Amino acid sequence: MSGQAPDRTGMRRWAARAAFGFAGAAALAPVLFAGLLGTVGLFIVGAGGAVVTVAALYWFLTRRGAARIAALVLALLAPLVVFALFVRANLLWVVLLSCGLAALAVLCARTALREDETIAMPEYPTARPRHPFLIMNPHSGGGKVGRFDLRRKAEDRGAEVLLLEGPGTVDVVAAARDAVARGADLLGVAGGDGTQALVAGVAADSDVPFLVISAGTRNHFAMDLGLDRADPAASLDALDDGVELRIDIGAVNDRPFVNNVSFGVYAEVVRSPAYRDDKTATVLEMLPDLLAGDKGSRLVAHIGDTVVDGPQAVLVSNNPYGSGDLAGLSRRERLDRGLLGAVAVSVANAREALDLLRIGRFRQLVRLGAGEVVVEAEAKDIPVGVDGESLMLSTPVRCVIRPGALRVRVPRTRPGVRPTAPAMNWTRLRDKARRPRTA
Repeated sequence: MSGQAPDRTGMRRWAARAAFGFAGAAALAPVLFAGLLGTVGLFIVGAGGAVVTVAALYWFLTRRGAARIAALVLALLAPLVVFALFVRANLLWVVLLSCGLAALAVLCARTALREDETIAMPEYPTARPRHPFLIMNPHSGGGKVGRFDLRRKAEDRGAEVLLLEGPGTVDVVAAARDAVARGADLLGVAGGDGTQALVAGVAADSDVPFLVISAGTRNHFAMDLGLDRADPAASLDALDDGVELRIDIGAVNDRPFVNNVSFGVYAEVVRSPAYRDDKTATVLEMLPDLLAGDKGSRLVAHIGDTVVDGPQAVLVSNNPYGSGDLAGLSRRERLDRGLLGAVAVSVANAREALDLLRIGRFRQLVRLGAGEVVVEAEAKDIPVGVDGESLMLSTPVRCVIRPGALRVRVPRTRPGVRPTAPAMNWTRLRDKARRPRTA
């Protein structure tokens, strides 16, 4: 093992150097092939096209009627005009070359910045459960419970199964608590993340293991646990040959959540009865008033010691999401860091929307980690999306993290969590590129 580390270190050092080389080549290519004047022209046309497109898209979201149609036309025409100007000047190939070199620079930089140490959460040995109790929703995920024959396969492994069907609505929290009182030593759910969270809260309070069966529609929680989302039945292998992960669980006004809690625009839209019937039309109809602040409550988010006044949207997650995209909303490599993730977006006009294009501009987009997030509003109750379900919660809404409170039983053999792309950091990249000092 000791002989492998220097090889990885050397590879990453050369990857960091290659990143700087490709970045330099991307910047020099226009100057070499288009000249200084042509380079200035490329920058002006490209930047201008990006500005017009972003502004037009914002106007499309915040206007109605003819103004919305005109904004959409402008958003579609702007990149086409830029493309045509590049072609006419015979500089399109220069732009493509520069973009290709920049993409190679990013690829090499992320290779260099990827950490050597493992990101996997620690696994703990655990005994086979004697009285597992599983709740299954046969309607979840388009009928995955029946399609994968989950009930029979679970009962063959000695599990008691409660099927959520029939005329009455089953209180899954009460059912889980009753099962624990009757001696259940494992609770599990085959269903959506909202149901998973409610039963996971009971498991955490009762200090019994929890089993996630990926039978929901999106299965974000299962993905971040490294489970096989394509085969829900594979999760049942944990009953025979499983290991235990000790992860965090979030709570919003004392209600548990496993993924995230959303405030503002998204929560208001999902709350609308029309959203279920026509999602696109409902979003387009409600966004102008919501973004302008004419509807919905004005929010103030307290993220640790940071105060964000008037954000249009706030998302609080059980552990921070990765940093592979603009807001870092890809997936979570670990669920045991003891930290909430928080993203707040404040875009009240086209100028602020354009500010999102500026590198290092964080006033419109705040992304932090904290042990507690409190969202205040003038209204007594506000809509909140909790693991995809729309609820009305009393203000101030308080989100906290319960570190290591949930014992999750997973199969010993499973796909695992794919690492997220590391955040771009040119200072760290420079340090990686330097030759180590010798004594």
